[in-house]
Amino acid sequence: MTLIDPYPIAPLVEPPDTTVVLPGSKSITNRALVCAALAEGTSLLRGALFADDTEAMLSVLGGLGIATRIDRAASTIEVDGCGGELPGVQAHVSANQSGTTARFAVPLAALGETPVVIDADAQMRDRPMGDQFAALRAMGVTLEPLGAPDRLPVRVTGPISIHETALPGDTSSQFLTGLMLAGAAASLRVQLTTASISRPYIEMTSAVMRSFGAEVDHDGESVWRVGGGYRGTDYEVEPDASAASYFLAAAAISGGRVRIDGLGRHSLQGDVHFAGVLGQMGCDVALGDDYVQVSGRAFRGIDVDLSDISDTAPTLAVVAAFADTPSRVSGIGFIRSKESDRVAGPVSELCRAGVDAEEFDDGFIVRPNGLPQPATFETYDDHRMAMAFTLVGLRVGGVKIAGPSCVNKTFPTFFDALEQLR
Repeated sequence: MTLIDPYPIAPLVEPPDTTVVLPGSKSITNRALVCAALAEGTSLLRGALFADDTEAMLSVLGGLGIATRIDRAASTIEVDGCGGELPGVQAHVSANQSGTTARFAVPLAALGETPVVIDADAQMRDRPMGDQFAALRAMGVTLEPLGAPDRLPVRVTGPISIHETALPGDTSSQFLTGLMLAGAAASLRVQLTTASISRPYIEMTSAVMRSFGAEVDHDGESVWRVGGGYRGTDYEVEPDASAASYFLAAAAISGGRVRIDGLGRHSLQGDVHFAGVLGQMGCDVALGDDYVQVSGRAFRGIDVDLSDISDTAPTLAVVAAFADTPSRVSGIGFIRSKESDRVAGPVSELCRAGVDAEEFDDGFIVRPNGLPQPATFETYDDHRMAMAFTLVGLRVGGVKIAGPSCVNKTFPTFFDALEQLR
């Protein structure tokens, strides 16, 4: 869908009181696609997300010779698994702007003997890959950078001949996830040399892998073992918890009520716990077996470490701007190398709207001083910045979002979905 740029946001006439329906999880869809591709037999993914990031994964799988059948209207994807042995297609594939696709595709390509070139758009080419490259080289895989060192594009030639490796845990959980997903087809032991960040994403990976029959074990947080291969599975993808954060935040800044079904205390996604952060800020939070609900205003500033749910940091920055007392967010220095610098970006945009905000090495401080002022917010081609700062426009008139089409990366229907709040 073509959007007006900059895109005007109409304020809510009254606080929402509604149940919001959301698309499937991007993180789970891409993990399930890799498991299904490597499985013995055919898998059916239900509730799958169709967005730029998942389309990138589907394109990579197709380039590697994995057959899929897609029904976008029904949100289903049928995948013919290769039984852990890639078809041997000499491919040149692109992850586009998708970090999950890039970090999953490189180890996936390493399972085969046929060289595969993994490339990406300029934004993803700038993001680091060195830790994963080093771990794969220690497994006997040949990686030849075709541009800057430790960046995409890279030519990958397997197979994996050494079934153990080491990897820092404090750069990106996607590096370990990619190794785990591919490693289950060949058996692999990974030693983390530093403490892991975003641990809920590793737990999510483990849960999806087990659903497809893989074996996942770990000693504390430092050693992970995977193996056993995958089997074809009928798999239901739950709604996207990161997408849910924007709608729960809408309740928090307006004093309304938003409920989302399909997410609850048993969710695979750590971002469902963003609701608990809003609870610390004064909202009423209900987390059931299969729903999450937030009501009432987030009036109280907090001091919080968001290292486990870092995708919600821009959203919390906006919520903090509507509170009555200051908030400090820490533990998120590693998100400076996401699609944009998600520490500096939220601070710059809050300052643009007259909010007193300040960044430091691994986080930021927001000191609210009345309602933010109208502004046209820059998004830095970052979907999470666009969706987070749209929230300002739900309370403040005259807000516009520059480059709104970047939401296509994970949530193409975001601006339509906002209408559920009205």
